[in-house]
Amino acid sequence: MSIKKQVLKSKPVCKVTFKVSKAEAGSAAEVAVLGDFNAWNPAADVMSKLKDGSFSHTIEMESGKSYRFRYLADGTTWFDEPEADAQESSEFGSSNNVINA
Repeated sequence: MSIKKQVLKSKPVCKVTFKVSKAEAGSAAEVAVLGDFNAWNPAADVMSKLKDGSFSHTIEMESGKSYRFRYLADGTTWFDEPEADAQESSEFGSSNNVINA
């Protein structure tokens, strides 16, 4: 998995590209990235499946803020991003990834 950030000079936005490798996604047909930025809506940011079997998605986030997020595979399996800026406990007894845009 990986995260790539690009801060735009023309507006206060950070383009964040999330990528999940084929090995990390396993046999998942669909992977989504859910978080504070999309009200944890599983349909809002579904990642594109690439030819090599990995998944990728870019989201524009307001710069200077921190956002909690996780990945959801096939609507049933949650998993984390090891390259997140931080980890934070959630109210559900699990952890959330944190990204600083």
